[in-house]
Amino acid sequence: MGSSILLLASVVSALGGLVFGYELGIISGALLQLQAEFRLSCVQQEALVSSLLIGALLASIAGGRVIDRHGRRNSILLSNVLILSGSLVLLIGSYPALVAGRITVGFAMCISSMSCCIFVSEMVTPDRRGFLVTLYEAGITVGILAAYAMNYFLSDSKRGWKWMFGLAVAPTLIQLVSIWFLPAGSNRSLSPGEPRSTIENQEADEVQYNNAYLFQRKDNMRTRTVIGLGLVLFQQFTGQPNVLFYASTIFRSVGFRSNASAVLASVGLGLVKVFTTLTSMVLSDRVGRRPLLISGCSVMAMCLIAIGLLSGHSLTSAKTHCHSEDLEVNRTDLPHLAAGNQLVFDTPFDESQRPLRNNTQDDGVLVGQSDGPLASPPGAHGTVVNWIILLCMMAVVSAYSVGFGPSLYIINALKKV
Repeated sequence: MGSSILLLASVVSALGGLVFGYELGIISGALLQLQAEFRLSCVQQEALVSSLLIGALLASIAGGRVIDRHGRRNSILLSNVLILSGSLVLLIGSYPALVAGRITVGFAMCISSMSCCIFVSEMVTPDRRGFLVTLYEAGITVGILAAYAMNYFLSDSKRGWKWMFGLAVAPTLIQLVSIWFLPAGSNRSLSPGEPRSTIENQEADEVQYNNAYLFQRKDNMRTRTVIGLGLVLFQQFTGQPNVLFYASTIFRSVGFRSNASAVLASVGLGLVKVFTTLTSMVLSDRVGRRPLLISGCSVMAMCLIAIGLLSGHSLTSAKTHCHSEDLEVNRTDLPHLAAGNQLVFDTPFDESQRPLRNNTQDDGVLVGQSDGPLASPPGAHGTVVNWIILLCMMAVVSAYSVGFGPSLYIINALKKV
């Protein structure tokens, strides 16, 4: 019975990660349609994207207290109800409803992420904890990939953004049903040959502590708290969430001409993230959390430095607008990037036919761009630089999935660092 409960708990945790990742990634492609349909300004787009994080921030303040008071299982149930409610609000079809729905979903996602990881970590022994807790991160990456895939398949659909947001209901309902078959408390499973008295003694030794205990020298809690908080803060400072939120927009700026090609490139990014996360799952218990975290951070740092140095010589340095007139769904297959401060299809006919403004490849990636009538085209050099930046972005995402991504959940879920 213990193994079946453990398996079901792992499934619930993976589903929680799946919903988390889907809600993170779905805005990437949905934003392209929402921008055109609601004619969103730059500030409105930024508010819509960041509203998810506002909800998560609110949950991070109150979530720990909710989980401690009502338990992990009930907290997961609460997150399910909130995600279902937020998804329905998103379908209303007004900008305030979109913001309110995203805040609700963000609150639920944060509660779910804390509950699922703690729930599983308390049910397994340390030798299996790395693999099972990393299942949550694997669920996140699969959810991101699924979101990008839905973005691509629905990119040509009228009001396809409603389907994009609404599809999150399916895995949420499955998790809601599954959680009912799990016990209210977290009963850690025994390792082969481990006596039951081991767990009973550990449970008898558990003591209730207040928040001040986290900052005391006793049991090295101050250092452990600083490490946990540092991991959370620096994970966000890496900018990884921004890459996920604006993946399609970033690929458009690199040179992918149409919405569909930019979203398809995002699918490739999701595939890379899934592959590296699965690799991390295999290595986390063998190599260790610390080596993976250090190596992942090192690769991220080098690639981000390379992107910073090269971006000044690529199309990513071009000034673009974020008004609805500049980016509309399925408007045309012509290059959408700006020539100077104008779109190619908005320039007069005689100017748009100049070689400097019509330097493209047949594979859907823009090669050259002119900053004015007298500017010289970047040519092949600009193309190489753009592809190097693209590869560096892939490497950053991969390194994050090996290091910061799973290590944060594993280390912070441990009772002892």
